[in-house]
Amino acid sequence: MFGPIFLFVTAVILNCVALGIQVHLTILYGDLESDYINPIDLCNKVNFFVKPEAILHAGLSLLFLINGYWFVFLLNLPILYFNFQKFQKKKHLLDATEIFRTLRTHKIESFVKLGFSLFFFFFYLYRMIMALIDED
Repeated sequence: MFGPIFLFVTAVILNCVALGIQVHLTILYGDLESDYINPIDLCNKVNFFVKPEAILHAGLSLLFLINGYWFVFLLNLPILYFNFQKFQKKKHLLDATEIFRTLRTHKIESFVKLGFSLFFFFFYLYRMIMALIDED
């Protein structure tokens, strides 16, 4: 459907957005631990980014599936499934009354997604460069 250059340039750009969101969320969790932000503000800010981040990742995964990049789609599948399960169980939004009990879990999740986004930034960048080289 799309050429590999367009696909991987789009993937790099969208992954940069996801990486920025995850960095922001990780900083917010650290701010809550340091008492720079109150739990209600944290939940409002984090809940604002939950759906866009999941939609961004699902859209990117769907783009790879439609274009026949099965291996890349399968690499994205664990986080896609994790996000789907969170929405299915209605545990995607944070609750200000329970945030201190679940903060450690949310921080770990944020660090895993941050590592995932960082890994895939370099992976997509490599694939984009390879697509540019193979085009000639």
